[in-house]
Amino acid sequence: MSKVKPYKNSDLGKKEQVTQMFDNISEDYDGLNRVISFGIDIKWRKKVVNIVKATNPELILDIATGTGDLAINLVETNASKIVGLDISPGMLEIGKEKIEKKGLASKIEMTLGDSENMPFDDNTFDAITVAFGVRNFETLENGLKEIYRVLKPNGTFVILETSVPTKSPFKQGYTFYTNNILPLIGKAFSKDKSAYAYLSESASVFPYGEALNNILRKIGFINVEDFPQTFGVATIYKSSK
Repeated sequence: MSKVKPYKNSDLGKKEQVTQMFDNISEDYDGLNRVISFGIDIKWRKKVVNIVKATNPELILDIATGTGDLAINLVETNASKIVGLDISPGMLEIGKEKIEKKGLASKIEMTLGDSENMPFDDNTFDAITVAFGVRNFETLENGLKEIYRVLKPNGTFVILETSVPTKSPFKQGYTFYTNNILPLIGKAFSKDKSAYAYLSESASVFPYGEALNNILRKIGFINVEDFPQTFGVATIYKSSK
């Protein structure tokens, strides 16, 4: 997979650039997400929560938790503890504020950390989720291997990620929107002019559908399934250890 980076003129590695980018856009991120996805991302996250809830997990890890939207939603699973992990201090600070306001600080723990080198023991979590985060891993397979390591045997792993529609006219519409409209929205509403161009470009080159299924199987995940959402603009992937 091509290593698309947020800042083409920077000498920093992808991991450092992604951290810098999300710190830069952290204050705009929630509002822009609603605008860019027309609010449909809320519905997608609800489906992820329902998949996880069906497994009755005690301890959940939400990787690339950002401002904590999915971690907050996962409270509905009745898990005893939810850990949100992210590499961006700026995003985590916004998330902590939201969690405090909702009175969920005893339930959700926000942790600064690298998804490719996590500070957790083997076989720790009953369920692990990643919403719109795996394409930002510096090395996809390394991140998936770490997830496999810290997931308990029989544990559930759920990914929500952008994908590309394969049927006309949705494919053409998606391409036009991500190449032309999305970067304009980002430039108009965000102080970081490169961020939303990167987010659309990284989505266009990321493996999706059966390609990502095969990578998950290669790592060792079993019972791998994918569920395209909204004409294929996003996909939910479910697997287990």
